[in-house]
Formats: sequence, structure tokens, C-alpha cells
Amino acid sequence: MSNARKPTAQARTYRDGYLRSPAWFARRDRWIAAELARAGQLTCAVCLGAVAKDRVELHHLSYDGVRWDEGVWSALEQHEDLVGCHRRCHEWLHRLLDSDTALRRMRDRRHANRAAIARLRARLRRTVENLMAGDDVE
Repeated sequence: MSNARKPTAQARTYRDGYLRSPAWFARRDRWIAAELARAGQLTCAVCLGAVAKDRVELHHLSYDGVRWDEGVWSALEQHEDLVGCHRRCHEWLHRLLDSDTALRRMRDRRHANRAAIARLRARLRRTVENLMAGDDVE
């Protein structure tokens, strides 16, 4: 089992099919509306900064709700299976998931994502602390 990004052909189908489908756009809009109603703003899961509605990228903690059935995409993700991110934070998250052997071997994608997000938050926190202290940042 691997929690890294899907192989190329599968990834292309997901990116060029699902992420451009009416089902995904409707699901994305529902997630944004629900999150704004719940929290009053959109927050990046990685850096915890505010992110604008028109700039938020949604990251799948699990692909369990993504369905291709009889030529039609269905977006059945639970609200908790999606998190909002800035574009750069989203890319950092995928890069870490793709490159870290321990994360790729975790029992499931949800656990790997939670661990990766925690690791990125800690790294960002250390960077900010070093900047505040005037230290060189690696």
C-alpha cells in the first residue's frame, strides 16, 4: 500500500476527469459553504492562515468518496475527508506524502495525511521561531 500520489495514468484520470467534473465543482462549493457557515472563514490546514474562497484548494484526506460509475463521476466525500489549503501548502503536503517512506507505508491515507500536516506545521513553526530570533533559516 502507498499513500503517495496515484500512478500517472490514474492521476491523469483523476485530475483531468474528476477534478474537472460538475460533480467535483458542486462538492467543492458545498464544502466551502459548509466551512464558511461552521467557522466563518476558510483556513489552510497546513499553515493555519486564512485563505480566500476563490484561492482555496481542497486536499483529499481520503479518496473513498470519489466514484466513477457507469461513465459518471460522483463526489460522495464526507466533509471531514477534505481540507482547505493554500496552493503552496497543498503542494508541500503532496511532496511530503510522495517522498517520505514512513508516510507512504502508514496504514491508510487519512493517518498519513494527518501525520504529514502535523510535520509541516511543526516545520513552519520552527522556521517562524528562527526568523523571530534572528537565526539563519535552513
